[in-house]
Amino acid sequence: MITKLSYCITDSTEPYENIALEEYLLTHVEPGQCILYLWQNRNTVVIGRNQNAWGECRVRELEEAGGFLARRLSGGGAVYHDMGNLNFTFLVRQEDYDVDRQLSVIQEAVRAFGLDAQKTGRNDVTVDGRKFSGNAFYKTGPFCYHHGTLLVNVDTAQMSRYLQVSKAKLASKGVASVRSRVVNLSELAPEITVQSLTDSLLKSLAQVYGLPARELSMPEQSVLQPRRDFFASWAWRLGAKIPFAEQIQNRYPWGDLSLSYTVQNGCLTDVHLFSDGMEADFLATLPQALTGCPYDGKALESLSVPTENALQETILRDCIQLLKSQIE
Repeated sequence: MITKLSYCITDSTEPYENIALEEYLLTHVEPGQCILYLWQNRNTVVIGRNQNAWGECRVRELEEAGGFLARRLSGGGAVYHDMGNLNFTFLVRQEDYDVDRQLSVIQEAVRAFGLDAQKTGRNDVTVDGRKFSGNAFYKTGPFCYHHGTLLVNVDTAQMSRYLQVSKAKLASKGVASVRSRVVNLSELAPEITVQSLTDSLLKSLAQVYGLPARELSMPEQSVLQPRRDFFASWAWRLGAKIPFAEQIQNRYPWGDLSLSYTVQNGCLTDVHLFSDGMEADFLATLPQALTGCPYDGKALESLSVPTENALQETILRDCIQLLKSQIE
């Protein structure tokens, strides 16, 4: 039960600092506490935990323009941030994690401007069928967060310039381009600005939870610096761009799946998996589980991988079937 409501608004616009602060808040949220963290990144592409940076973003073009490529802890797809975008994160303990309630804070904040926001698909929030918010989720131990974007006045030309969205993903949404799929809130209600939306979010937070919200003090920069450096590291953000003997991919209702691997002595080796699926931790375990497995349909079918829910079982089955399709 939520008995303490807090918020944190940072002035930093560097993604690595902001992701480090998000992680800090996550691991310091108290029992019965809900924290709303509001933040902005300048000229940034943020990719999901298991995505291939080179396949999702025009990395060289972004960095030559002084932009940032960042990788977050949660799953989901790539998003573009600039100063016309406001990011939110709800941080709670597992027993108080309620995505519908958290999303209602967003919906009520937008409704204050006369807009009816709806949750659609697996992680989008839309007005009249056009997306203004994409959401993603993360859990570690007893700690959970739910975060997302709020497009206020984003430069959609720059968004299209830097994001490389697969044709299969766009087709699954019934649109021809990433620009045609999204909408800025300011297009729908000109009075919406980042500041007015921030104010509305804080009001709706208190309204939805029925508690006063108090501002948190910021941790010292020295506390965040080690993790900021980790999130900024080349190894975390990009890793090695390695050629593989085999590369296969497909689009499923739960997300994109791309597998790269080699086969040595009849067994899978050097397995890499890229996905915008929401089950980030589970997806991250699959390459190790597949490594060493005989490249054989029956062996793949009998592969034992622990799952915690029906979605993980579906992902595992689809992964195995995709590999089998290359054998049969």
